[in-house]
Amino acid sequence: MDSIEEYIVEHIDSEPDLLKQMYRDAQVKLLHGGMSSGHLQGRLLKMFVQMIRPSRVLEIGTYTGYSALCIAEGLGGNASLDTIEIDDEMEDIIRDNFSRSSYSDKIKLIIGDANDVVLQYDDSTFDLIFMDGNKRDYLQLYEKILPKTKQGGFIIADNTLWHGKVVEELKSNDWQTKGILEFNDNLKSDDRVEKVILPVRDGLTLIRKK
Repeated sequence: MDSIEEYIVEHIDSEPDLLKQMYRDAQVKLLHGGMSSGHLQGRLLKMFVQMIRPSRVLEIGTYTGYSALCIAEGLGGNASLDTIEIDDEMEDIIRDNFSRSSYSDKIKLIIGDANDVVLQYDDSTFDLIFMDGNKRDYLQLYEKILPKTKQGGFIIADNTLWHGKVVEELKSNDWQTKGILEFNDNLKSDDRVEKVILPVRDGLTLIRKK
C-alpha cells in the first residue's frame, strides 16, 4: 500500500471486523488473495449502493463474498442481492462468511457460469450490477447484462485499469489484458450508456444506462 492509499484508508470509515478478518484470511489461505475488494473499494461500494438505492442488485464474481457483504450493507428495506460465483470450490468459504454477517438474509448465492445464469433473468431486472468476472469475457458479458439493467440503472465494472497493463505494451498471450482493452475500447463508443473510469485500486468504471 502506497502512502496516499494509507492516508485515504486512515481517513475513511473503518473496515468492519468481519470484513477485516475475511480479507486477512484471503491473503493467508488463498492463492489469489489480492482479488478481494479490500477496505477502500468496499466502503466505496457500500456508498454507491446507498446513493443509487437499488431494489435489486446483481454481482458477477463473488470470490470470498467480501464485496457482496459491502453491497448488502448498503441495501435498504426489502432490497436484495443475487451474487454469482463460477468456482464451486469457493462455495463453503462464501457461505461460511455470509453466515457470520447480519446481512446474509439479503443475499442469494448462485454457483455457476454468469454467461449462462444471467440469461435466466428477465430484461430490466436490476438497478445495479457489479461486474467482476473473467476479464477475457468482459465485453461478451457486458452485452448480456446491459439488457438486464433497468433504464437509468448502473453497471460498475471492476479491474478496468488492470494493474496498469492497459497503458503498457501488450503481450500476445495476455488474454486477460486483451479482454479489458476490448471492453474499454468498445465501451468508449457505446452511446447506449454514460461512462467514467475511476482510478481507484485497480480501476472502477461507472456505467449508467440511458
